[in-house]
Amino acid sequence: MRDTKILKVQNINNSSKELDEAAAIIAGGGLVAIPTETVYGLAANAEDEKAVTSIFEAKGRPQDNPLIVHIADLTMLTRVVREVPQNAMKLANKFWPGPLTIILPKSSFIPAVTSAGLDTVAVRFPKHPVAQEIIRRANVPVAAPSANLSGSPSTTSAQHCIHDLMGRVDAIVDGGDCEVGVESTVITLAGETPKLLRPGYVTLEQLREVLGEVLVDKAVTHQPDPNAKVSSPGMKYKHYAPKCKVILVDGTQTQYADYVNSHHTDGEFALCYNEDVPFLRCPSISIGAENNQAEQAVKLFDSLRRLDEEGAQVVYARCPKQSGVGLALYNRLIRAAAFQVVHAASGTEQV
Repeated sequence: MRDTKILKVQNINNSSKELDEAAAIIAGGGLVAIPTETVYGLAANAEDEKAVTSIFEAKGRPQDNPLIVHIADLTMLTRVVREVPQNAMKLANKFWPGPLTIILPKSSFIPAVTSAGLDTVAVRFPKHPVAQEIIRRANVPVAAPSANLSGSPSTTSAQHCIHDLMGRVDAIVDGGDCEVGVESTVITLAGETPKLLRPGYVTLEQLREVLGEVLVDKAVTHQPDPNAKVSSPGMKYKHYAPKCKVILVDGTQTQYADYVNSHHTDGEFALCYNEDVPFLRCPSISIGAENNQAEQAVKLFDSLRRLDEEGAQVVYARCPKQSGVGLALYNRLIRAAAFQVVHAASGTEQV
């Protein structure tokens, strides 16, 4: 059991002591939950094998699930990777700092535990000023998966981190709620053709505008081979799931409402859009307006956590569109539902 400190940082200009303390803990081999623009990350020195191992222990995370390394400037990138190809610089110039992770051949400074034994490393330059400042002051690249218990919904507020990690980490930096709300987009440049491994706020369409051809890994929308070795977080295991059972329901608003109303019993909830609520006869939690994907991304994980707080046993989640940021929402929800989708019109299930 660790004595977890809560370090409140509302403004980096007025919180030098707290920032220094968080950075010193990381530089000294400790664990700190830090805010980023996507979700909170559980940060440790990416070059310290023992510190990185403690991330897996604190989260209960399988060690074959690679971590993302966070940097605070492009000079730090050359410390983390062996080479920086032209496509990487195109993406960095367009999207960094921001919610995009790029997979590249790793340098010798990154231990095998950080990359799950792979010869590649996932790297991101976060936009959040608190994350940037802590990394700069620690003066080391920082491995930082989502600051939650493995498999549960990601954390988008300090309170979420306190709920999951109090006593498991050395400090939690309270920097307010996250702006984006879903984890970063992950693209690999390690193969012949760029490939999307995890969708996020930087969309597939935006990536193709910069790079041209971008493939989409089958695991973005389908369950991967359980024995496969994955090169990105969030590909292999059931993720993002509340304690209740999640059933993903695909259909129009009318089809969705009809299906939920004809199937729900006590203890069952709907996870839906604002426009769906008037048509549902069971308790509902909305993730925002149907045509506002940015709002949905911000609310998704908090809504999944609220379901547990409300005592939901089963939730019927309306299936998002698989375009734009909607692909990221679909990717998270299909994993929360253990890859099971019900087609509302026919009642048939797809796995």
